[in-house]
Amino acid sequence: MSDTSSLTILITGVSSGLGRAFATAALAAGHRVIGTVRRPQDAESFKALAPERAHAVELDVTAFDTIPRTITHLQHTLGPIDALVNNAGYGHEGALEESSLDDLRRQFDANVFGAVAMMQAVLPGMREQRRGRIINVTSMGGFITMPGLSFYCGSKFALEGISEALGKEVAPFNIHITALAPGQFRTDWAGRSMDRSPRSIPDYDTVMTPLRAARQAKSGNQPGDPARAAQALLQLLAADNPPTRLFLGEDALDLVTAKLNAMQDDITRWNDLSRSTGFPT
Repeated sequence: MSDTSSLTILITGVSSGLGRAFATAALAAGHRVIGTVRRPQDAESFKALAPERAHAVELDVTAFDTIPRTITHLQHTLGPIDALVNNAGYGHEGALEESSLDDLRRQFDANVFGAVAMMQAVLPGMREQRRGRIINVTSMGGFITMPGLSFYCGSKFALEGISEALGKEVAPFNIHITALAPGQFRTDWAGRSMDRSPRSIPDYDTVMTPLRAARQAKSGNQPGDPARAAQALLQLLAADNPPTRLFLGEDALDLVTAKLNAMQDDITRWNDLSRSTGFPT
């Protein structure tokens, strides 16, 4: 943004993980941060980070009906919101056949519908002031896929598509949308924050058993540094022309590059069949 000396940034899910790192870095840079939490004790902990500039609001992003009036109240009391960082969400692990539709609904409620509800709530104010930033925290799993994470990857694919299309809708209003896609970062995502479906079908043992064990073993040892991810976020907020999508981490870049190469190979291999479906000219 042209002036990032003092922004009001709304970040969802600041109790821990990347959300906490984002908020801490933004406060250290002199910004005012509104952070959503779900428990009163987390609100007090967050406000203590910077009593004059850290504002906690108790909000569950899956309580969709409460979001518009919460945002309206924040705007009336704290003024315009310059940037929204949709960070709240969680991971679901489980073979698709072993997971329920309720698991899928909960995953999409938190990772997709909650983020969309937040965007719908802040966009009127951003349109009125003809500027704004929305950063949707997706995942490398919003472009690549991994077995055992079908529901999670599906939710992040959805948020990636929504982000990209929305960016084209609001570009005339000087509102920029970026999908921020991290690789593996040292948070609780693969640990206590992960929702895991119980195992029930032995046929999936050869796929799921080693994957689940490896993911749990890696929890707390991931290569990505949340503090450095937070610095990348601040650079995004300061950029005059931010990207539509930004991957974070060498693991994300390597896996995405491998998928792009594989996609190009498939396109080339099946080119003739792809072109065979039009009416004869």
